[in-house]
Amino acid sequence: MLVKWIRCTVTDRRGFERGQRKWAGLPGEPGFRGQGGGWSRGRQGVAHVFAFWESRSFYDSFMARSHDRLAAAQAGTYTDARVSLFDHRFDVKTGFEPRFTDADVVRVAHTRVREGRVDHFALMQEKVWNPAMAGSPGMIRGLFGEAPGREFLVLSMWHAAAEHGKYRQERVERLSLRAQTEADVEALTGDVVDLEASWTV
Repeated sequence: MLVKWIRCTVTDRRGFERGQRKWAGLPGEPGFRGQGGGWSRGRQGVAHVFAFWESRSFYDSFMARSHDRLAAAQAGTYTDARVSLFDHRFDVKTGFEPRFTDADVVRVAHTRVREGRVDHFALMQEKVWNPAMAGSPGMIRGLFGEAPGREFLVLSMWHAAAEHGKYRQERVERLSLRAQTEADVEALTGDVVDLEASWTV
């Protein structure tokens, strides 16, 4: 599965949200699996959208045919658009599905890993971070994705921001030490996204 992550700064909120509803045409596209998104909790006016495709070839075909027509409705409503593509490597918890209807919040962590540390980083994700997240109350499902250039994405869906907050406070420092995160990670950015039900496709 291919994961597309779009971040942008919205300059015309009403126009952007109106345009977002035009993506309702996506389910007819071959290989499309789901899309959702919402507003950053920490950064004013920043929107995140997550789209899922069965494979890169289905995605490339969509980009060549239908994308520009659907995207035209949002032209001029945002700046600083950044698009990243990741290959799904494994699930966090079990049976990831690109569904957004049962979650209120998505946590996204974007990591660049040091040279020579990729295998260790992926192993720690599987053996240390995944079990900790999977055992946290309120965590629904998630995935671990990889892009060229030693870049990784961890996407987790939560029932509520308060539950995600509890997980962070109680455990992150201890888990970081156990996973030797500092030795693996060159750069780490993240965000907590309040999902908008009307953006779910």
